[in-house]
Parts: sequence; C-alpha cells; structure tokens
Amino acid sequence: MIYAIVFLPLVGFLIAGALGPWIGVRASELVTTGFLMICAVLSWIVFFDVALGHDHGYAPIIGNWMTVGDLKVDWALRVDTLTAVMLVVVNTVSSLVHLYSIGYMHEDPDRPRFFAYLSLFTFAMLMLVTADNLVQMFFGWEGVGLASYLLIGFWYQKPSANAAAIKAFVVNRVGDFGFALGIFLVFQLTKSLGFEEVFAAVPGLAGKTIHVFGMDVDALTLATFLLFIGAMGKSAQFLLHTWLPDAMEGPTPVSALIHAATMVTAGVFMVARLSPIFEYAPATLEFVTLVGAVTAIFAATVGLVQNDIKRVIAYSTCSQLGYMFVAEGVGAYSIGVYHLFTHAFFKALLFLGAGSVIHAMHHEQDMRNMGGLRKDIPFTFAMMIIGTLALTGFPFTAGFYSKDAIIEAAFAASEHHHMAMFAFVATVAAAGLTSFYSWRLVFMTFFGARKDHAVQTDHADEEPTAAELAHADGDQSHQVHSHDHGHGHHAPHESPIVMLAPLAVLGLGALGAGIVFGKYFIGHDYDEFWKGSLFTGRDNHIIHEFHDVALGVGLAPTVVMALGFAVALYFYVLKPGTAQALARTFPRLYRFLLNKWYFDELYDFLFVRPAFALGRLFWKGGDGAIIDGLGPDGVAARVADGARLAVRLQTGYVYHYAFAMLIGVAAVVTYFVAGGLR
Repeated sequence: MIYAIVFLPLVGFLIAGALGPWIGVRASELVTTGFLMICAVLSWIVFFDVALGHDHGYAPIIGNWMTVGDLKVDWALRVDTLTAVMLVVVNTVSSLVHLYSIGYMHEDPDRPRFFAYLSLFTFAMLMLVTADNLVQMFFGWEGVGLASYLLIGFWYQKPSANAAAIKAFVVNRVGDFGFALGIFLVFQLTKSLGFEEVFAAVPGLAGKTIHVFGMDVDALTLATFLLFIGAMGKSAQFLLHTWLPDAMEGPTPVSALIHAATMVTAGVFMVARLSPIFEYAPATLEFVTLVGAVTAIFAATVGLVQNDIKRVIAYSTCSQLGYMFVAEGVGAYSIGVYHLFTHAFFKALLFLGAGSVIHAMHHEQDMRNMGGLRKDIPFTFAMMIIGTLALTGFPFTAGFYSKDAIIEAAFAASEHHHMAMFAFVATVAAAGLTSFYSWRLVFMTFFGARKDHAVQTDHADEEPTAAELAHADGDQSHQVHSHDHGHGHHAPHESPIVMLAPLAVLGLGALGAGIVFGKYFIGHDYDEFWKGSLFTGRDNHIIHEFHDVALGVGLAPTVVMALGFAVALYFYVLKPGTAQALARTFPRLYRFLLNKWYFDELYDFLFVRPAFALGRLFWKGGDGAIIDGLGPDGVAARVADGARLAVRLQTGYVYHYAFAMLIGVAAVVTYFVAGGLR
C-alpha cells in the first residue's frame, strides 16, 4: 500500500509529462487526478491503521541506495504516526488541488505540463515525509524545491513569474546549504545517517564539543542549528521569508499546494522528525522559539496593508508557520504538528476560495477592485467565512484548538524557557492582527459596493502620493474597475462544481479537524496515538502543563480575536475611510509595512547588487579581459594582425618582388661580410 501511495504520483507525472501531447489534455487531467485520489484514500487507510490502530509502524527497504566507506544509505519508506499524519495532509490537499485545477486551469493550453508538475511536487513531498534517513529526506527536500521552481514559474512568459521562481530557488538554496552542513556534521558525530542509528547515538553526544573557527561549541547545538537553517528557508521564516509572497506569481492552485500543506510545512515536519536530536540542544530550541515568534508578529504586521488577496493569505501562512515553530521551540512538538494538520485544511480552503474569487472577477487579484461579491458568489463567500473563522481561532473551529494550544504552551513553558514569554506575547498580538487582516479581506472582497473603475495601485518601491495613500487600503468611496485579462466584461459568477466541491471538503476539515482529532494529537490519547514517533525528554512535561494554565491565558487569544474583528468591522463596514485616514496620518509607518519592512530593498543592497557587480567584474575583467584577452581572443587577434601584414606583401607587382629579393640578398651579403670581418 505504501508503495502505491508514494509512486502513483510519480507514474502520473511520467504519463502526463511524457505522453501528454499524445493522450491529450483531458486524459492527463484524469490520470493525474485519479492517481492522487487513490493516494488520498490509501493515506487515510494508513492513518487509521498506524495512528489510530495498533500498528506501530514499519520501514520496508526498497534497496541499497549507496555504500561509500562508512556511509551506508538504504532507500526505505518509514511509516509511523508522524508519517501517516503527513500522508493524509499531503495527499488529501494535493488530490483536491488536482481536482480544483481542472476547472481553474481550463483555459490554459499547457495543462498536461501543469498537472505533471503538480504530481512531481507531490511525489517529492512524499519522498520527504517517508524518508528513513537524512539523505533520502534531503532528496525529497531538494525535489520539492525543484518542483516549486517549475510551478511558480509555470507562466514563464511573464518576467515576474520567472523572477519569483528564481528568487524562491535561490533563497531556498541558502537554507539548504545550512541543512546540508548539518547533515555532514551529524554523520561526522554519529557515523550514520539512518534515523534509528542517529537517534540511538545522540544521548551519548550530550555535552560533547566540537572545535569550529577557533572555538569549542556544543556539537549537538551546532548540528541542530544548521539543520534548522534549512527549515527556516523551506518554511519561510524571518530573514529567509522573502520568497514566499513573490511565489504568488504561480497559478492559485500552486499557492494552495505549496503554502497550505506541503512545501512550507517541510521545515516543521523536519524539526518534529528530528525531535530526538533537538531535545538535547536547548539553546537551539530557544532560537527556534525566537525565530517563530518574530515571524508570527512580523508577517502579521505586513499582512495588515497588503491589497493582493493572495498575498494577504501568503503572509498569513508565514505567520502561522511561526506559530508552529514556537510550539516546537518550547518542546510541544505534537502541538506544532497538530496546527500543521488543522492549518492545512483552512489555509487550502482560503487559497482555493481566493482562486474562486479571482475566477469570478476574471483574474483580478486587487481587493480594492472588488466589493459586494457575497451576493454573486454565495457559496464561495460561505466557504471563505468558514476558512476565516478557523484561521482567526473562532471557538470550536479547527484553528481554535490548535492555535490556542500553542499560545497556552508558550505561556506554560515560560518558567523554564527564556524565550517562551516573549513568544506568548508575540503570538497573542499576532492573533489579534490575524483577525483584523483576515476580516479586512472578507469585508473588502464581499461587502460594500461593487467597484466599476480602476484605482491607481501602490507600488511598493515608490513613495505613495497623497492620492495613492487615500486609495490605499481600499477606499470604499472610490469606484474601481477590474482588469479582465481578455475574458470580456461580465458580471462576477460562481465557479463550476469541479472547483466548489474541493472547497466543501476542505470546509468540513476547517470546521471539524480540531475537535475530532485534538484528543489524539494533544489530549488523553496522546501516547497511544504517537507511539513514540515524537520524542520528548524526561524533563519535558509541556503537553501536561499547558492544560493547566490560568483561564485568562486561555481566553486571551479569543479576546484579541474578537477585538481584531471589531476593529476591521468599524474600519471597513461601519465607517469606511477610517483606514485611509489612518494611512494618511501615519504615512511612514504605512509605507514601512507596505514595503514589507524593506527587506527586499535591504537584501538587494547587501547581496543582489554586490553579487551582480562581482559577477560583472569576473565576466568583463576576469573572463573577458584577462582569460579571453590574453588567451583565445588574444592569440587569434595577433594571428589576424600577422595575416594582415603578410597580405600587404602580396601586391602582385613583379618589381615589388624583385625589390624584396634585392633587399634579401643585400642582407645576406652584409651578414657574411660583417661576420668575416670579426
């Protein structure tokens, strides 16, 4: 069964990618989607057998991958509760995205290539989550990086899509370099890369140091720090987050697949899988908590002023990933994975719901060009409301159980964890901001008057004028016009059933996944559910402690959630224009947030421009002037010069040749006469 789950997406990729032009678009869609539906069903069967049943897991070996000296790597598929959870998340969301894409991409002529890339991405993610060693995990890790590059740049005719794909690829390589160094160090310390062997060796390495750059540092702290750098890149954490919003250049189904359940959660999964190592590196866990908390609040502040509907949800993803790392940083790995599980449903719902809105608006993504859509697309509106309620942590929705558990765990850990109190404050504040920008999206998109004329869109790299500041944040009094990109001017319309059915399924998950599975992930069935696939040290009692926090702590996220909703309601429904007045009052703060804390500009100044300048120096000066100038080009030029001189001697006149002979004879005679005189 596990072989079918892992390799059916690969078969679908090969069929659609290699045979797509011959079997046709419809066959490519049906084959890839059908295979993923089978994988999703089988994944739920594995989940019930392994996670909820009495099967403690297994790791069938496909074969020996490589043996080089002490390094022996087998290709095995590790199946335990953590794997089963990820199989359900990846294949459920991927199958629904495949189905949704049949409707969303129906006008694109390159659909076979698109569906092939989707299946390749899913296969790479499945290789990552079923890995039984660090090499296989790295293979899947790089595979999702490659597939994400192909999917983000799917519309390669657009320069912005190409730039976004390259940016995602390069930024992830920065993190992956740290991940690779961490793998090398783990092998040096344990002489193995298999999880079981590494985990068994880790307790004996506690307190051991390694000499690096003239310093003695804790070996496990350094190894886990390097491994976490990889997680920061893949999961778009603070400082390595800049690729995530630009990835919105890909088709909306790609956004749902990458940002909801698969690629961006790879870092969270990796830390959970390697919990037996991270538990022995408390300094690294402090750093994980700090990065997660800063990411949660940073992304939430930027999401406040974004006008592209997909970018708002993208920054929401970045913020929620910060929550997951806060949970793992304080040792509550199961709570982090629990939020990963619930988040997949409501975030995929929001992205696909946004795609339905974009489809209804003829590919318009600017929320300032929307408004009053709840009557035109009522089902999409209802699903977006469900997704927003779950994201903001409304009581009894999926997000309420998992996100509140993270906040409570951060508070509970504050007695023995230096960064936990900061994380608690940051996550509570981020919860209020999340509620505000989420309801802002709903109110700007579905409420108010329909817009009929275009507004001037703010450019993040330019200083907004007074008029632009007035229009920024969706001035309800200003009429705007949607760009229809060749679809004709038609009234907004509901999406076809093939796009709405996935929304309904995800809506059920967004409502019920938290209450149904909470007792298994973090409740009284914790031990029986996880069966040791997550490791916690003897002094780690966070799963029990977070249940005992004060009532006020548990109510804090709900209170700030309600406050965020009230403020958004006042700004965008009860008194439209308040947000614009606020932007005019604080233009510097508004531009700071609109420009995403100027990280892109900072990185452009510190890294991009110097890299291009260095490249030009090596190209023009090193390769062009020195290597080519003194080498092939220089030799060829001198030969050409000599040839031009020789050509001048060949005039065709006899008296010229006679004169040259006379000069030659005179030179010979002079040489011998002069020699004879000596």
